[in-house]
Parts: sequence; structure tokens; C-alpha cells
Amino acid sequence: MQNSEVLTDLGGSGPSRSVRSVTKKLPEVTPAFWIMKIAATTLGETAGDLFAQTLKLGYFLTTLVLFLIFLVTLAVQLRSSRYNPFFYWTVILSTSTAGTTMSDFTNRDASAKYLSNGAEELGWGPQGLGLGYPAGAAILISILLAIFVAWKVSGMTFEIRNIVTFKGESLFWAAILVSNTLGTSMGDFLSDSSGLGYAGGALLVAGTIAVLVVLMKVPSVPNVLLFWIAFVLTRPLGATAGDFLTKPTAKGGLDLGTAGSSAALLAVLLGLMAYAQVQERRART
Repeated sequence: MQNSEVLTDLGGSGPSRSVRSVTKKLPEVTPAFWIMKIAATTLGETAGDLFAQTLKLGYFLTTLVLFLIFLVTLAVQLRSSRYNPFFYWTVILSTSTAGTTMSDFTNRDASAKYLSNGAEELGWGPQGLGLGYPAGAAILISILLAIFVAWKVSGMTFEIRNIVTFKGESLFWAAILVSNTLGTSMGDFLSDSSGLGYAGGALLVAGTIAVLVVLMKVPSVPNVLLFWIAFVLTRPLGATAGDFLTKPTAKGGLDLGTAGSSAALLAVLLGLMAYAQVQERRART
């Protein structure tokens, strides 16, 4: 049984398996979806830096708090009976914000180059693991691949529009959290270590995403694969764009500050979420 909203989930195996109807929980992938994703990931970068660096809470404490917020928002999303744009995009934002500080804590340490305004320490707890971007990225890629392998073995679909079970959605959000953390590492590497700078890094990622859009027209390339690659790449795009907005002009940024940039991006994202909510209600009528 299937209609515009309700899909059938077959649980278990054999003749004793149960059949239950579940409502669509995740959005359609449209141009508006990608605009909101980039807005959320850019806000995740500026908000994560706001808490950890500007407010000097540090990567360790900020990561703990933001990860707990992620768990709360995820619980609300998983308990929801149908797709709700505010619930969904709040989880996306929480994974982006937590991913920012998780990446920073993994890759950075107490070196002076990671501390601003002559600070000697950054918040309570460890300053960071100091693994560096290559090692941090390798670990995150390994974790993300392990999630996708487990996802494949489970038999759950990778197509976002058809993810309708608790197990499938849990795998989806695990992949989202790790991919956003990985994307932050990639973005910070492009901005800080590649020599491209903030604007150059953003242009490189944007160009790569444009290539993916062209590949969508190639029948032999699975769109599901392109979706997940694009999903990962929008995070470094947001990371480099966020750094470009907030970092000092001496480092190639616009020096708009983390607080002002975060407030402006939050207003944009809330407006897009409200629009998505209206569109979703219209689709149900």
C-alpha cells in the first residue's frame, strides 16, 4: 500500500512478519532542500565557533553540550509521526553545530595558532586531541564507511524519500552527524592549510558540487551516490563560507564576527523553515 504520504514497512521475515503503515518522515530533495542545507551548515560553523572560541567555552565543553542538544533534537524528530520541517532542520542544524566543535576538538590542540587574542587556553577541559586534519579525516571517513556498510547489510534503502522506519532513520542520522563532522574537517583544511583561503576553498567545493549536478544527467551514475557525496560536500562549503564571513580581513575573511553572522544566518534559516512548513501543510490538503 502506498500513497503520497503513507508507505508500507515490512518488519521481520517469513510469514509471521508484521505490516505497519508509517508516515513520511524526511523531506523531498529539491533545490530548496539544498539551499536550506547550505544555510544550516554555514550557521553550524559560525555558531560552533561562537560558543567554543568567541565565548571561550572551549571545544571539549561545547562539544559535550552540543552533542546533548543533538540527542534531544534527534529524539523529538524520531518520535514525530510525520515529516515536520522545524524538527528535521533543527536536527540538521544541531549536527552541523556539534560537528563543528567535534571536528575542532579532534583536529586541534592548544597551539597558539588555534587560540585568538593572545589567549593561553580555551575553556574547561582538554584543549583538543591535536590529531591534525589528515588523521582526523581518515578516522571520520572510516566511521562513515562503517555506517554505510552496516546500512547496506541491514537492507534499508539509501533513498531519502523512502526512509520510513526507525532503524533506517537512525542510520540516516548517524551518517549525517559523521558526514557533517567530516565536512567541517575538510572545510577547515581547505581554509587553513591548503593555501586556497576561505573564498578559494568555498569556490572549489562549489565547483565540485556543480560537477555532481552535471553527473545527475548521466544514467550510469547512481543519483543516490551523488546525493550522499553532495551532502558531505555541502558541509565544507558551509564551513569555508562561515569562516569567510567571520574571520579577520588579515586572514582573508570579512570580519563580520561570529555573533552577527550567526544571528543573520539563523534569521534566514528560520524564514526558510517557516516557508517549508507552509508548503508541507499545503501538500497535505
